[in-house]
Amino acid sequence: MINQYPLWKYLLIVIVIAVGVVYSLPNLFPEDPAVQISNPATGVVDDITRGQINAVLSGQGLNPKAVEFDGTQSLLRFDNTEDQLQAADVLRTALGTSHVVALNLAPATPGWLRAINARPMSLGLDLRGGVHFLMEVDMAAVAGQAHERYTGEFRTLLRDARIRYLSVERISDGVAVRLRDAESRDEALRLLRRDYRGDLEFFSTQTGESYLIEARLSADHLTDLRRMALQQNISTLRNRVDELGVAEPLIQQQGEDRIVVQLPGVQDTARAKEVIGATATLEFRMVDEQNDALEAQSSGRIPPTSRLYRERDGSPILLQRRVMLTGDYITDASSGIAQDSGSPAVFINLDAQGARIFSRATGENVGRLMAVVFIETKVERVEENGQLVIRTQRVEEVINVARIQEQLGRRFQITGLESTREARNLALLLRAGALAAPMMIVEERTIGPSLGRDNIERGFNSVVIGFVLVLIFMALYYRVFGLIASFALTLNLVLIVAVLSLLQATLTLPGIAGMVLTVGMAVDANVLIFERIREELRNGNSPQAAIQAGYERAFSTIADANITTLIAAIVLFIFGTGPIKGFAVTLSIGIVVSMFTAIMVTRAIVNLSYGRQKRLKKLAI
Repeated sequence: MINQYPLWKYLLIVIVIAVGVVYSLPNLFPEDPAVQISNPATGVVDDITRGQINAVLSGQGLNPKAVEFDGTQSLLRFDNTEDQLQAADVLRTALGTSHVVALNLAPATPGWLRAINARPMSLGLDLRGGVHFLMEVDMAAVAGQAHERYTGEFRTLLRDARIRYLSVERISDGVAVRLRDAESRDEALRLLRRDYRGDLEFFSTQTGESYLIEARLSADHLTDLRRMALQQNISTLRNRVDELGVAEPLIQQQGEDRIVVQLPGVQDTARAKEVIGATATLEFRMVDEQNDALEAQSSGRIPPTSRLYRERDGSPILLQRRVMLTGDYITDASSGIAQDSGSPAVFINLDAQGARIFSRATGENVGRLMAVVFIETKVERVEENGQLVIRTQRVEEVINVARIQEQLGRRFQITGLESTREARNLALLLRAGALAAPMMIVEERTIGPSLGRDNIERGFNSVVIGFVLVLIFMALYYRVFGLIASFALTLNLVLIVAVLSLLQATLTLPGIAGMVLTVGMAVDANVLIFERIREELRNGNSPQAAIQAGYERAFSTIADANITTLIAAIVLFIFGTGPIKGFAVTLSIGIVVSMFTAIMVTRAIVNLSYGRQKRLKKLAI
């Protein structure tokens, strides 16, 4: 009996090994501390700015190990984090608010590997360091915002249809429309039901001499609004994280009202928290110049078409209820310095629809005062009656009042900001978009780079120690066959790393635990095969027959054990979150790879070593 594979199997094994080695190589090159520079206004860092960057760094004695430019942004690589942090501070001061200077960890993969899309595997938060946020979306505010929107829409709709009403106001669970007579009520009810069929439920009652229509969100529409708000918040958070220049962030939904945000490698955690958790937008309103704000504040009698606000110095101001423009139409925003006043400013760009609306509104009000209202929603968890409840506070502040000198269009600027930092943050938030609903950080963890390095070192040591102990045992107990199993085990780890790199899966500390477990499981398959071969030899079979029977008869046992473990890993991946998913991914990959190395690779080596020896008398097992 001769044990030999067909040629295609040997070629397949060689190709898999070659691909695995090549795509695992990028992990041997450590990442470089880097500073990433971009220009959000133009999208390109020009030649003048790049020259200024080089001059500033040379003046401070900071020499990057490499300077890269991809056509839009510059990347400066440094030898250590001290130089990186110092360079970032110097460049932020020199470039001001016109450019975004972000800290980053840039892979040092050689160009020939990058050309074939070979990249190192991603490292999770516990290995790389960074910040973890668990954010809870205020779903009650979603309904409240919808009620506020419908209140304004009802007023416009009834006014356009010339239906007279006494009041349209928001109530706790909906919108109430009060009318003078039954005829107006019936007409309004027909109109509202026609335009809001399926979204709202309407109820009609009579209170005294007036008639009341109450509108409430339908259950299906409320569910849709909450789902859309969660998805929009996730999209907005991704935009904000992109503005921060974070590489390989994790932003995903958890449950029905929570979002997990993990930012590996972030070193400025305070700024990350400030930007991600902020809920800010703008409204443009005309100033009510016909009424006195001080009198309205002291008497409490505010005109029905106006609202009372406060400016930053605390003085009251009356603004019209009707909003000229909201931040939803803003497509781009950049911070800078106003040429006329020298104060911090934000330069706004509108989309086509917003430009038309704003142009018409400002054209009709040339010579009148317009105010910019900064709206921020703050969410906090407070204790009431022994229970923790979420309290939402909407802060509205007039940051700028100016007289409209001419008709405004697509691009304009707002001033009145307290600092360049505030201008920079506001521009970032406006570029990234407003959150659909307020969020609160309910859990926060910060892992320093040193702890990440310590986790990597400990995880690496655990894999190496377990690996070496297994190798020693296999070599002593199974001799030559043990050395073959040791080679397969080494290849098993290489292929796991290669697959993780190809999939760009994130390796976490539990993932390393999965690799350690895979080492034990991979060698377990070889133990079953080798023990079966020894048993066949004890039964008097020839070495070649023992090899054949050992691999064939142990296969079903190995397959059963690995398939059941794979099912458990898949269940963990489906129902688990965060680190549990990382463990499940690594374990699943390890199971599949170990089946290949423990059965096919070892059999190929045994076949090449013993397969053609017709008069083989004994095996070194």
